[in-house]
Amino acid sequence: MAAGEQGDEAAGYAERPSPLLPGAVAWTWTAAPSGGGSAVLPDGCMDLLWTEGRLFVAGPDTRAHAPGTTAPPGRYAGIRFAPGAAPAVLDVPAHELRDRRVDLADLWSGAEVRRLTARVDAAADPLAALERVAYERTDRGPAPDPLLARVVAHLNAGRGVAETAAAVGLGARQLHRRALPAFGYGPKTLARVLRLQRALALARDGLGQAETAAATGFADQAHLARDVKELTGRPLGLLLRGASR
Repeated sequence: MAAGEQGDEAAGYAERPSPLLPGAVAWTWTAAPSGGGSAVLPDGCMDLLWTEGRLFVAGPDTRAHAPGTTAPPGRYAGIRFAPGAAPAVLDVPAHELRDRRVDLADLWSGAEVRRLTARVDAAADPLAALERVAYERTDRGPAPDPLLARVVAHLNAGRGVAETAAAVGLGARQLHRRALPAFGYGPKTLARVLRLQRALALARDGLGQAETAAATGFADQAHLARDVKELTGRPLGLLLRGASR
């Protein structure tokens, strides 16, 4: 449940930066019996999630996901990793989880997952316990590849794929091959997703749609509207009215 499965405080969602996991966000959400809630919008991230009796993973999204239609009522906690960071922690290529929600027991040892699930279930603060689980896994795993952060930084600054590849010392095809296991999709899609998030942030802060389009590299306001609709399934105006984040 990447950035977007958020809604507002009334919908029971809260988040904070993780002090243990650089670039990660720790969040909680309460799913109401009536369902609903805001949609998860593509953001290039992956999440490790807990709800009582279950640990699972949300892969990188290429389209909006509506948790209210699938999530049982109850408490949820999650760690949203920075783009490219989760595969080393979870020990699975990101593209294998694209647009999927997968039980952690399908990725790790069943015995280990049962032990960790019981540990988080029993914790007074399940979010802090989940954060510690992720930290322990990160601490014993490989160091993050610094190239991935550079790729994200360049694309998030609005630079093109070819320019980004040259800046990190790769050919375009090499960059594509490195991006799939790290981000779940190629750099062109990642660039679109990051641009979507930048545009939504500016528009929610009150910048006009034409100005938002110009500031984030869209050809015009119509281009912005088309891209938002393709990636989220919703018109921009509906997103800005608070139906999703």
